[in-house]
Amino acid sequence: MFQPTAAVDDLPLRSEGHQRLLKQLLVTLGLLLALVSCRKTAPEAVRVDPNAPVQVVLPKNGAYTGAFVDFGDAEDAVALETIEDFEQMVGKHQAIIASSSYWGEQSFPTANLQMIWRHGSLPLVFWSPWDRPYEQKKGPDRFGLNAILAGAWNRYIDDWADAARAFGHPLLVSFGDEMNGDWFPWSGVYYGGGKRIPGRPNEWEGPDLFKRTFRYVVDRVRARGAHNIQWIFQTNNYSFPMDTWNFAAAYYPGSDYVDWLGLSVYGQQFTDEPWSNFLPLLDWPYREMARLDPTKPIMITEWAAGEFPDSGNKAQWISEAFEVMRTKCPRVKAEVYWHERWQNDDQTYSNLHINSSPEALAAYRKAVADPYWLGDLILRPAARTK
Repeated sequence: MFQPTAAVDDLPLRSEGHQRLLKQLLVTLGLLLALVSCRKTAPEAVRVDPNAPVQVVLPKNGAYTGAFVDFGDAEDAVALETIEDFEQMVGKHQAIIASSSYWGEQSFPTANLQMIWRHGSLPLVFWSPWDRPYEQKKGPDRFGLNAILAGAWNRYIDDWADAARAFGHPLLVSFGDEMNGDWFPWSGVYYGGGKRIPGRPNEWEGPDLFKRTFRYVVDRVRARGAHNIQWIFQTNNYSFPMDTWNFAAAYYPGSDYVDWLGLSVYGQQFTDEPWSNFLPLLDWPYREMARLDPTKPIMITEWAAGEFPDSGNKAQWISEAFEVMRTKCPRVKAEVYWHERWQNDDQTYSNLHINSSPEALAAYRKAVADPYWLGDLILRPAARTK
């Protein structure tokens, strides 16, 4: 950095005005030289072309923010206008946009994913072996785990993998989410549940079948060259039933098959459910997931609460959620809010929308405005593969 060779006050000047002028000139020159020096030593920002082979970088500081935005009954009616309206409402671009790909559709959501990626967001797909009419608590359908392992759906898996490879951009996939609940047809409760496997302590038939299916699907997709997929192992925060055989560890397919650990964390959704603060909903489940692997990043792949003023304050719940994730869960590197509203059979509504009340929206906007929550992806060129 430039330094004057003599004290400015010691220079032989004819007047105080000349002295002040020269002092200003020297200071200005010093600042200019310092800026030039800094520019020479600082690395230039490298613009990464998102259409070239890239990788999404895990943020060292902060976490990505994202959302599922009420994309219809099959959760796949993705529309750019819907995404943009949501972003304008919450005041931040979404790093992750979630949608579903139900096996009953027998297709790959190419158009949806291309739209999301062009928008500058990372697609998250819930790839669910579920058949129409997509009703919960009905048990296995034609996409049952045994049928998958028997090869009945190899063609569909291969075609889906080929389309994912052709998509060519980074993609998050959560296969068979919330398997530790009792509502989806791939749940362990429908496949022997807690029946012990002879000669294999602490292993049970239901979770074992899911693990083998998860590995089978991932192996088959990878064999087709779809290496742009990052796989999420996603459980519900608390198991139903709450038995040891149904805990996350029993279902975990192994770290070679998982890139992210995911959690669904919902507050009250129905009128007959109790209200709970956010911390107890995440505290123990976060520690349970963290024990599965000491290095995997954790994503809150779904989180939300309904608007029930007689039970609790949703605005406070949202504020607490962001605070807990930010301050108590350092391995949480992404969160995806489930922005949806539906009518139940008893004619009540489950309104999980962020804007279910002005107070809830204001709380969300204030919390997500924190620069800790990243709305833009960090990209780097992908390593060349032979």
